[in-house]
Amino acid sequence: MVLFPNCKINLGLNIVRKRSDGYHDIETVFYPTLLKEAIEIIENVQQSMLNVQFSMSGLPIEGDIENNLCVKAYQLIKKDFPQLPNVQMHLHKAIPMGAGLGGGSADGAFTLKLLNKKFGLLLSEKQLMNYALQLGSDCPFFILNKPCFAKGRGEILDQIDLDLSAFKIFIIHPNIQISTASAFSNIKPAIPNKSVKEIIRQPIETWREELKNDFEEAVFIQHPEIKNIKTELYNSGAVYASMSGSGSAFYGIFGKDKTVSLAFPKNYFIKEVND
Repeated sequence: MVLFPNCKINLGLNIVRKRSDGYHDIETVFYPTLLKEAIEIIENVQQSMLNVQFSMSGLPIEGDIENNLCVKAYQLIKKDFPQLPNVQMHLHKAIPMGAGLGGGSADGAFTLKLLNKKFGLLLSEKQLMNYALQLGSDCPFFILNKPCFAKGRGEILDQIDLDLSAFKIFIIHPNIQISTASAFSNIKPAIPNKSVKEIIRQPIETWREELKNDFEEAVFIQHPEIKNIKTELYNSGAVYASMSGSGSAFYGIFGKDKTVSLAFPKNYFIKEVND
């Protein structure tokens, strides 16, 4: 059985305060896009000492396999469902990592959904979201996978009515990975004058002046070349352009009838992800 995890973009991102547990409270809008990868799970009928035989293709993933969120998702479910059989799992990676697009979080959440569906575990959406939160702060969003206003660490979700299908969306990634911990360390939390939730209801033409990502300024200082991406998107006619999450991917939103010609280095990842 195969599912196709998709990425998200952040429409605005305010760092509201630092919490006593070391995390930060944020407010943002998560918006799903059609940039996808693939996760396949089949039952492993061969004798094996491993619960999960995991393989990968596509973009290379650094780190130990046991730390992959797909494998962690299986082990999390296995604790409560010891009858869960051993599996073979294959991930085809297509979403850039360290980009603020939530690809790893999507993989973990979709693995939970895939295990639930394939093996008839009858877990509710709420139960799946509880499991997902144990994997990461933005993993619960991918259980819902609909436009949401997010608060807290990103796990307090309120579905909103937002449709960008009348626009083209381009994602640009400069093949630079941003450390989320480092990005947070350079932010001074502050309550915004106007909430992301309020701004997002306004005409998209007003977003450029009001809808901000608090990570951008710090990331631009560390990586001045990333600032050029935003400039180029606006110069190419974007109605709105922003960094997603803690970066380093950017997206540009263009009118549906706009002919878009983007001039970026050949090693940049460039993808149109229309609704």
